[in-house]
Amino acid sequence: MSNEIEIGRGKRGRRAFSFDDVAVVPSRRTRDPEEVSTSWQIDAYHFDLPIVAAPMDSVTSPRTAVAFGRLGGLAVLDLEGLWTRYEDPEPLLDEIADLEPDLATARMQEIYAAPIRADLISVRLKEVRDAGVTVAGALSPQRTQQFWRTVVDAGVDLFVIRGTTVSAEHVSGVAEPLNLKRFIYELDVPVIVGGASTYTAALHLMRTGAAGVLVGFGGGAAHTTRTTLGIHAPMATAVADVAAARRDYLDESGGRYVHVIADGGVGTSGDLVKAIACGADAAMLGAALARAAEAPGQGLHWGPEAHHPQLPRGERVEVGTAGTLEEILFGPGRQADGTLNLVGALRRAMATTGYSDLKEFQRVEVVVSPYQPR
Repeated sequence: MSNEIEIGRGKRGRRAFSFDDVAVVPSRRTRDPEEVSTSWQIDAYHFDLPIVAAPMDSVTSPRTAVAFGRLGGLAVLDLEGLWTRYEDPEPLLDEIADLEPDLATARMQEIYAAPIRADLISVRLKEVRDAGVTVAGALSPQRTQQFWRTVVDAGVDLFVIRGTTVSAEHVSGVAEPLNLKRFIYELDVPVIVGGASTYTAALHLMRTGAAGVLVGFGGGAAHTTRTTLGIHAPMATAVADVAAARRDYLDESGGRYVHVIADGGVGTSGDLVKAIACGADAAMLGAALARAAEAPGQGLHWGPEAHHPQLPRGERVEVGTAGTLEEILFGPGRQADGTLNLVGALRRAMATTGYSDLKEFQRVEVVVSPYQPR
């Protein structure tokens, strides 16, 4: 049955759903939340939590990457952020926190105009490695060819290539594009790549040899991509489409499983639950973790799109401080808005619907909500 809608006589569009549009349905069985597993594994790396801290300066610093890793999650350091441009970025973070809203974008463009330093990439990754947690760093596709050797030599465990959108086939008449398939094949570490938001785009990324695919395009709290470019991918549909690509690639490749990581639109514990239910193995969180008392953004949140030198597609937004990082992950919650105890909420949702682990929970029944959420 087609879910296409006629926009006009010359154009049809497929109906897509956000996490707000869907809900999970209880089944005939329930479990105790303590008997539910929220762990997952990508390549040789095992994590207790299906949560990845986004490579954004307002979320992940070397210090918070270590803290997050010790709590059982995976944190990804932005290797094009302030920590790889400045010896001591703390005064600049204080300045960004104090900027008036109408001056924030222009001043951030100036701050982020400083060059990325290869020596600082090595220093920051070493800080995380010395703490004994899994080391992950992110570069954009545009910077990967310039700095990938530095990243690998620094001893990164997981290499993340993250952009607003990443394709396996980039066409350029002015520069040789990054050949993902050749690059990943020659690399000695597993690669997570994205974003992708369609079945076809994700399938092509999986065929490059990626260990994981990030799903999302312009759906984060600090994004204005829909406003500036007119492009947006509702996340429930995007995750489900990419999960279908994972299923078909599993058959095509003879059993190679590529992890699907929802990246964007996961702002509350309910969103995390629905991301897994739609087929994600884990979720990359930005705003939800920027609310931590330890977060570098000090209650504010922004991504690399917010300081693009020619066309900003994001902004610095106020998310406030909800609690400590541990409280955000494990509670206790003090309000019923889904900002605290993300893992406890996921456990309870899985237990209420009768599923014991994440892969089982991906099969939960989902309905289109017949109401508008608050």
